[in-house]
Amino acid sequence: MSAQSIQAPANDASSYLDLGITLALNNWPALALAVQSNWGGPTSDDKRAWLCGAISEMLNERPETDAEDLEDVLIQVMNDEFDVVIDDESAAILAVEIMDIKQHTDRGDFAQIQAMWEAYQRKRQQQSASAAMFKQVDAKDEDQETDDESDEDGDDVEMGEAPALVRAPREKAEPEIDDDGFTMVKKKR
Repeated sequence: MSAQSIQAPANDASSYLDLGITLALNNWPALALAVQSNWGGPTSDDKRAWLCGAISEMLNERPETDAEDLEDVLIQVMNDEFDVVIDDESAAILAVEIMDIKQHTDRGDFAQIQAMWEAYQRKRQQQSASAAMFKQVDAKDEDQETDDESDEDGDDVEMGEAPALVRAPREKAEPEIDDDGFTMVKKKR
């Protein structure tokens, strides 16, 4: 499930759990950077989607799974699939968050996931608005460039030689002599 195609959940616990896992993984900076940078190759986004499904399946099929087990899986997948070594404790924090999501969904409490979903939607809207503004500014720049280019008639302009850079000579500092007659040594800048 790509970041672009995250869907609102149905009303059952399993769907909310899947959504919570997906949102948590999409918000993990290490994984987001790995996917954005294609460190897992051109299928990096698919690998993230696979990881979301694999974690959901693991939690459903092995109820004894705890945060440490999940952390180990996250670290191993990041290393194996994205060539990223996670050593900043973020995998442990994410594992605890996912286990918390699972506990809430097991109790039928979906408020946390609903809040995550709403925050995700706001973030996507802000990104869309920013992208649209960037496109408008970029389009204006392109129009300006074409106007500038149309003014030129394609001939090279003779510029001449650039002036030589002249550096003023540094003044040599006089040595300082202390009361005992020793010369003070100063560090160079």
